[in-house]
Amino acid sequence: MSGDAGEAWLVVGLGNPGKEYSGNRHNAGFFVVDLLAERMRGRFKSAKGRRAEVLEGRLAGHRVVLAKPLSYMNDSGGPVAGLRDFYKVPVERIVAVHDELDLPYGSLRLKHGGGDNGHNGLKSMRRSLGSGEFARVRFGVGRPPGRQDPADYVLRDFGSAERKDLAFHVDRAADAVEALLADGLERAQNTFND
Repeated sequence: MSGDAGEAWLVVGLGNPGKEYSGNRHNAGFFVVDLLAERMRGRFKSAKGRRAEVLEGRLAGHRVVLAKPLSYMNDSGGPVAGLRDFYKVPVERIVAVHDELDLPYGSLRLKHGGGDNGHNGLKSMRRSLGSGEFARVRFGVGRPPGRQDPADYVLRDFGSAERKDLAFHVDRAADAVEALLADGLERAQNTFND
């Protein structure tokens, strides 16, 4: 899959590795790519020397590399840049799936480019890729209640009320990634942006 420049897509779920983070809001990106891996009937494997788990296959009629960086969120960019180089994927065929504080829980927004809005995973990707011109699937986690620190909030598990329909929202976000690949950004935005 490392040949055919421009043909493959790199879909990156942002999150933190390790059991203690597995249910965190910050790991919404991991939830979505895990579901996409199930749909591809594949399993993530360690990408030797690349600090990421990857799954290569086909999704929505395209050659796709799903990835979960094994660095912490703040250092996601290094593994993503390494995968971009290895698979020869242009930055405009990279999709970052990530949690978004500025969207209500369960909302989705797809966009191309833009700033990092304080999201350390996006900030690291922009720095390492030398560009922010990749697609984003933004998974709304909402703002923390009261005066709770946003950094604390995203490193906490989804609450019990949220968990009741979390699978539905993850499924919808995975559908949005597939629509982006199959139909392009604008059509996917028309269908999924709330």
